Amino acid sequence: MRLVTYRGHVEAAARLGAIVDDLVVDVEKIGAHAGVQLPSAMLDFIDLGPTALAALKKILGDYEDDRGGNWPVGAALPLANVKLLAPIPRPRKNIFGIGLNYVEHVAESSRALDTAKELPKQPVIFSKPPTSVIGPDDAIAHNKAITQQLDWEVELAVVMGRTARRVTEAQALDFVFGYSVMIDVSARDNRRAGQWIYSKGQDTYAPFGPCIVTADEMADPHVLDLWLTVNGVEKQRSNTRHMLFKVPHLIADISAAITLEAGDIIATGTPDGVGAGRSPQEWLWPGDVVEAEVTGIGRLRHPVVAV
Repeated sequence: MRLVTYRGHVEAAARLGAIVDDLVVDVEKIGAHAGVQLPSAMLDFIDLGPTALAALKKILGDYEDDRGGNWPVGAALPLANVKLLAPIPRPRKNIFGIGLNYVEHVAESSRALDTAKELPKQPVIFSKPPTSVIGPDDAIAHNKAITQQLDWEVELAVVMGRTARRVTEAQALDFVFGYSVMIDVSARDNRRAGQWIYSKGQDTYAPFGPCIVTADEMADPHVLDLWLTVNGVEKQRSNTRHMLFKVPHLIADISAAITLEAGDIIATGTPDGVGAGRSPQEWLWPGDVVEAEVTGIGRLRHPVVAV
């Protein structure tokens, strides 16, 4: 299932929807028509666990199979007519970012960013605050007073479905709600004594979406192509099989000391091809357009604007 947070029009409240063909079906409204109480917000839906997901799947299946997709009035809107927001517009806590998780990116970072040449023996973890999140088509801010080295990184995002504390790798994927796309925007000249949060956590530096694909439809998160372009020119292309630390390892490692909760997000790292690693180096500037995609999930598109 592909779940989104959307607005039906500019002034409407954000609502939870499920994508069915070229429609967004409102989860709370379709539940009400079926006599099932379902929430209107993504985090509330995740909190309800597998029973809510199963109930929604049944309701959608009944309407598609038994009623030929004849949706109740007001319960479905054309996808082209809605504004998609970040699937979780305001995460409850910081996003867990993973650095240096692809071999080639380790190499380019050591050349360009003075990081270690050796492959990390443990996941490199940083964070991005909730205020860094933006949704599809929203603008990435370029503040020339703060940065002259604005960079891009396409990543697979993992959304947790329930509390994970000291879980094993074998158990880890059972705790995942679903998967999405994130662009880890980075101001490379804003790293401070090896600390990355100011470089990576500024407002608009976590484009996220366009949907969450639920884990039941993603049997293996390590077979996904991911790519990124700037102004239509491809800069990054790889596959999640090249992660140094796979998703189960990341969940087990973080949860060994930090409790992961429902709705928490892990951005799993980026392959090579970032601007800092290119020769000559390339940076994002106002007027640029960044697009990123993970196959099977969807595509993000964001203009860069001066602020």
